[in-house]
Amino acid sequence: MADRKLTPRSEDFAAWYNEVVLRSELADYSPVRGSPVIRPWGYGIWERMQRALDDMFKATGHENAYFPLLIPMSFIEKEKEHVEGFKPELAVVTHAGGKELEEPLVIRPTSETVILEMFAKWVQSYRDLPLLINQWANVMRWELRTRLFLRTAEFLWQEGHTAHATAEEAEEETLRMLGVYRDFMENWIGMPPITGLKSDSEKFAGAVRSYSCEALMQDNKALQAGTSHFLGQNFSRAAGFTFQTESGVEDYAWSTSWGVSTRMVGGMVMTHGDDEGLVVPPRLAPVQVVVVPIYRTDEERAATLEKADQVEARLRADGVRVKVDARAHLNPGAKFYEWERKGAPLRVEIGPKDLQKGQLCVARRAFPDGEKRKLFLPEDEVLASMPDRLEAMQVWLKDRALARREAHSHRGVTDWGEMKEILEGEGGFVYTGWSGDPAVEERAKNELKATIRVIPDEEFRSPEAPARCISGEGEALHEVVWARSY
Repeated sequence: MADRKLTPRSEDFAAWYNEVVLRSELADYSPVRGSPVIRPWGYGIWERMQRALDDMFKATGHENAYFPLLIPMSFIEKEKEHVEGFKPELAVVTHAGGKELEEPLVIRPTSETVILEMFAKWVQSYRDLPLLINQWANVMRWELRTRLFLRTAEFLWQEGHTAHATAEEAEEETLRMLGVYRDFMENWIGMPPITGLKSDSEKFAGAVRSYSCEALMQDNKALQAGTSHFLGQNFSRAAGFTFQTESGVEDYAWSTSWGVSTRMVGGMVMTHGDDEGLVVPPRLAPVQVVVVPIYRTDEERAATLEKADQVEARLRADGVRVKVDARAHLNPGAKFYEWERKGAPLRVEIGPKDLQKGQLCVARRAFPDGEKRKLFLPEDEVLASMPDRLEAMQVWLKDRALARREAHSHRGVTDWGEMKEILEGEGGFVYTGWSGDPAVEERAKNELKATIRVIPDEEFRSPEAPARCISGEGEALHEVVWARSY
């Protein structure tokens, strides 16, 4: 490629994002609009996300299952608010086997309807509850404007679905899983979100209450990174899902659903990437350390490759995901460029001088201002300290993202004009009062292209609650967080 430079983030953040996703080999466009190909490097990151989350789900008592890709249209239509919310996004199969189907089948946009239908067959009494199920799957939502990972017609995700004997148990489950998501986003992606309740206009179609993890990207737009929904008895009523309570009466089950998707990969790109390309947090990196042997002669080649294999074996024994890049057709500079662009956390360079001195060169993909990218250290010190170096980078990336979020969180905004100036300027999270009037939300959408991201949980609220609604009319019933979003 003649021009090796990426578009700077400050010049065009959207162009930068697309270039990073493509050139770092996370994903590519396929012949089917909105259905991307996730390439091995991108899928390796998603696999790391899957494994970590799956462990968290199982630690909280959930089991994995799989449900059909095709859902009868009549199932979707049973829950009125649900079908109205998803109708514009549905992809529908009307013909199969050369014939028109008696009933159209929807390619799943989400699985509440079919899963609750199955739950109704499996549960008779309160003794069969709670039912705690998770599914890893793909879904289809017919998006008109797509962007790799952030908004595609087809994407990968997990969807948790649970059923409970009481509303209190279901609400507790909803909040527990919101906490699991927050923990994962903070400590694995290094993308600390704020959490809270969605307004009624922003909640999931058919839910009683929706809660969200909202992360702030480097362009100061919000990313809805994960949601957890208290569904009440709405979907159970639609599915005829009843059970015998402990007191012997029939009641509808109380249910929840919650999900995160490959959108988190896009969030990782926009949280940590820089003008050189992708930066992958060590816990998610398919390869944490790349070892690059450097040589000119056959003798040097043999010696550096032997040392590279020794380094690989030692690091692998310490649980480090390591790869020796011994490709002979690429020079070291080309390898450095490729792994920098792909965001591998650390690189170890081994040349003839390093062998003579008993040292290794460690190059860091991301590091605090004022520190050196490359460190020349004794071999034993490098190998012994590598797990700690990776963990330190993980923590530093999270702390940097948290500091950025707080620096662009604007609290105590009481004037509409001030909110407009912030959102049309640098952007970020804007904390204001809100009367609860949906007309204020509609005005913000139309005038400012902004929405209420959450009614924040207690720990994210401002020390002093706003007294007046940002509209200037009426008292504030809630403090809310506004932002432009993806």
